[in-house]
Amino acid sequence: MSPARSVDLPGAVLDETHGVPAHYGNPFAEENLLARGRAFTDLGFIEVLAVSGPDRATWLHNLTTRDFLNLPAGESSEMLLLDPNGHICTAAGVIDDGERTWFFLDRGQAEPFAAFLESMVFRMRVEVARPDVRVFGFFAPAGVPEAIAALSAVVWYDPWPRTLPGGAHYGVPDADHPACDSARVLIAARPEEAVIETFGAAGFVPAGLQAWEAKRISDWRPRQNTEVAQRALPHELDWLRTAVHLEKGCYRGQETVAKLVNLGRPPRRLAYLYLEGPEGELPEPGAEVKAGEKVVGQLTSVARDSEEGPVALALLKRNAPEGELAVGAFVAAQVPIVAREGKSSASPDERPGAGMRARR
Repeated sequence: MSPARSVDLPGAVLDETHGVPAHYGNPFAEENLLARGRAFTDLGFIEVLAVSGPDRATWLHNLTTRDFLNLPAGESSEMLLLDPNGHICTAAGVIDDGERTWFFLDRGQAEPFAAFLESMVFRMRVEVARPDVRVFGFFAPAGVPEAIAALSAVVWYDPWPRTLPGGAHYGVPDADHPACDSARVLIAARPEEAVIETFGAAGFVPAGLQAWEAKRISDWRPRQNTEVAQRALPHELDWLRTAVHLEKGCYRGQETVAKLVNLGRPPRRLAYLYLEGPEGELPEPGAEVKAGEKVVGQLTSVARDSEEGPVALALLKRNAPEGELAVGAFVAAQVPIVAREGKSSASPDERPGAGMRARR
């Protein structure tokens, strides 16, 4: 008998864009169960790459923001590939199992990332592959059940929002972050594995993508295909927490990363919005955010959270006022994720050269 498919489960309503169930009839209940570690989500749109070969750590270290030379086997992390101006090209969850380095990427990102890696092989002893796996996500506050770990080719524990060694935060400290108690996990399983049956036997029920995204947004967690769509810098999204090592060697875009940490003031800042407006409606991602008549940013992600109601992530101009904003017919109260002053936990107390200017 073939393994069960999530789209065939009772109540499944398909998300046409992502090809996975949007919900199973009750998104609010699904989100609550997900947060409590009692539900799983089919994330089959997430793409996976694996890099093998004895030179992979040195090679990846020189290309990306992650310190791969000192990344222990089995430790989950994140990495970014930047353009020469420091904008994010690729974001991925990463883990090395001792034989291969695995990358979890957003929908449509594996092919361009693989093409870039292939173009940079030269004489390095590395091989880039696209394993035949399917990704599922869940929260595991009590740990990953043994049966689920056993059927997984790899298990990735999302480090967000814990500031990793060499990282920095632009917003609240880890202990005060709304996601401080989250235990988000992704698994990559072979297609022949009975994943859904195993989750069911372990006491999990299915939750749709709407629930997964609502939890991501309320956790202030950036995603490539939503928050990065506007040529974002990692500082603007508070992604130096988990995806950038500030003390490692040279990589493309490093000059911009260091400059913004030292001088402060990234041009935009991510904010969390509480929305109040027409009942039963939500604004669309990409909608303009206004302060009075002035456009000060755009929505990047929108959801209806089970506890907080309509919420969104928005990328705002750094100097956008911190008070009430408007999104079409919606009023938006904001919580800054990236501080307006634009200084990180690794930024100097004074901007370099400030004393020299004062003496003039």
